Amino acid sequence: MTDAASPRSRRVTQILRDWREGDPEAMEALIPLVYDELHQLAAARMRNERSDHTLQPTALVHEAFTRLVDADVPWQDRGHSFAVAARTMRRVLVDHARGRGRAKRGGDVVHVSLDESREAAAAPLGGIGALDDALEALAAFDERKARIVELHYFAGLTHPEIARALDLSPSTVDRDLRLARAWLRRELEAS
Repeated sequence: MTDAASPRSRRVTQILRDWREGDPEAMEALIPLVYDELHQLAAARMRNERSDHTLQPTALVHEAFTRLVDADVPWQDRGHSFAVAARTMRRVLVDHARGRGRAKRGGDVVHVSLDESREAAAAPLGGIGALDDALEALAAFDERKARIVELHYFAGLTHPEIARALDLSPSTVDRDLRLARAWLRRELEAS
């Protein structure tokens, strides 16, 4: 499947293909095209983290890039690349949270003030570690729904972008995302 979007998306797809085929200059061409967008995604993702989080969006992007450069990924297109980046950012956040949790009891717990309690009611329960565990359980049960959640929350893709990336209809994405949210909330509340 190819991205039928903007010329920029087509350019990113071509550079990814060049990189996959061994072009050493492709990475240098790719970074300026995707860095700002990845940084915005990381910043948006970090807004959902606790206020004293020690990992900043720039560090999250750099760590994800480091892991992606070393990964053996069969890059397909822009949508696929952002899905892989989302999964990588998720892994970085989970590894960071679990590392802090081991270093300090309660390090994976989200602290919420009374003023933030309304926002917390709509947020995932139990921190990034619990969310990751719930997403893994969802993936074992329904891989497509887990990918849709990951693309929406970790990659920041819109419903139409997810539909294009996964070759689904937007109504299927909407329905699956609603069902996945309900499933994850139930799973998180039970744990």
